[in-house]
Amino acid sequence: MDNSITKLFNIKYPLIQAGMIWNSGWRLASAVSNAGGLGLLGAGSMYPEVLREHISKCKKATDKPFGVNVPMLYPNLEEIITIIIEEGVKIVFTSAGNPKSYTQHLKQHGVTVVHVVSSVKFALKAQEAGVDAVVAEGFEAGGHNGREETTTFTLIPMVKEQLNIPLIAAGGIANGKGMLAAMVLGADGVQVGSRFVASEESSAHSAFKELVVNAKEGDTQLTLKELAPVRMLKNKFFEEVMQLYTTNPSKEDLIKLLGRARAKRGMFEGDLEEGELEIGQIAGLIHDIKPAAQIVKEMVTEFEAAKTMVNQL
Repeated sequence: MDNSITKLFNIKYPLIQAGMIWNSGWRLASAVSNAGGLGLLGAGSMYPEVLREHISKCKKATDKPFGVNVPMLYPNLEEIITIIIEEGVKIVFTSAGNPKSYTQHLKQHGVTVVHVVSSVKFALKAQEAGVDAVVAEGFEAGGHNGREETTTFTLIPMVKEQLNIPLIAAGGIANGKGMLAAMVLGADGVQVGSRFVASEESSAHSAFKELVVNAKEGDTQLTLKELAPVRMLKNKFFEEVMQLYTTNPSKEDLIKLLGRARAKRGMFEGDLEEGELEIGQIAGLIHDIKPAAQIVKEMVTEFEAAKTMVNQL
């Protein structure tokens, strides 16, 4: 499966595990990398010293490439970037911010930089900033999302039409057929989040994992667009958000309701009522919790089978 993405990251398969907050620790990242994909540590839910610990443990658990996902809105951003460089991490995925901020600084230290976007406009800005590849993430993805509500399979061909660097598709991809479809539309690889939440190595709480595998079509919704659009499972907290919207709330009202550490409370600590439970629409197609290596193997096997089937049409 050699292509521009496998060569860029020196991996076996063009399959990247998303760096999801409260889900993507060293166990998951190393397991995906060992299976031939690219594992990412989710720095967005880690204090600087915790990230350093996860990088160290990941190095010991795999001799394969792995990376770190860094939300650019992170309060300790400069310290996080310094740790990544000091620890010799060679792949960084940036998101939720301006790619110009640290792209050249990272590249000067030999780091491959990828930026996550939700529109053609921001894909081109990322390319202009000098990133090595772009992740184009559709509106069906879990967690924080674009305001444009452009779906993955609409976004990918539009970005591909104008981009000159490798393109990675994200949002609504959880099996080999989805992987093939994204690549037929122009992606060079895929980034997968929700499927890896329901893995044995995910650091998510077991109660959250079980909720994910029991989710059905329509159980998630994008909301809080005035703050930072986020797709989450419908629960008591979600209903409180919807009730607040009926009062025409101010941004400050929404911030007050959201409070602090909602995502940690839900995904990491397992509070299924008051927590923020971020997951993609594809959760309706996820029915079990299994080892990350098995997920990678099954996706690649299904990808090859689907490609053979299409070639016979």
